[in-house]
Amino acid sequence: MAIFNLNINGTSKQVDVDPTTPMLWVLRDHLDLVGTKFGCGIAQCGACTIHLDGNAMRSCQLPVSAVADSKITTIEGLSEQGDHPVQQAWLEHDVPQCGYCQAGQIMSAAALLASNPNPSDTDIDNAMNGNICRCGTYTRIKAAIKTASQKL
Repeated sequence: MAIFNLNINGTSKQVDVDPTTPMLWVLRDHLDLVGTKFGCGIAQCGACTIHLDGNAMRSCQLPVSAVADSKITTIEGLSEQGDHPVQQAWLEHDVPQCGYCQAGQIMSAAALLASNPNPSDTDIDNAMNGNICRCGTYTRIKAAIKTASQKL
């Protein structure tokens, strides 16, 4: 075990965990931040997406020892009131069905728009590639991202 000082959602947190523990489990099991979901466990589905210094990262394969002094943002920290433009667009376009993948989808979309506020269809497809939605709401996801880009 080792002690790690983490910057999560703008707050300092300290955890005592094995250095190889994936950030997903640090967030869910040690910090009670359960918005980040377990999907596949091999960084292929996107359900566990968080931001690491503003970049979308899969937390299920990211060991806590690799985050060092990085700024970590989870779905809980994207906006205090749930009013981030991406979250608003998600509601406007009625994107979620079961909702399981949506936190990861939203985090990937928010990272895209932070780096590219006016993405093309190809940019959206590339950024969202690998975020799997079993309900198949991909058309609504793309429309919501375009709407959010106009609100930024």
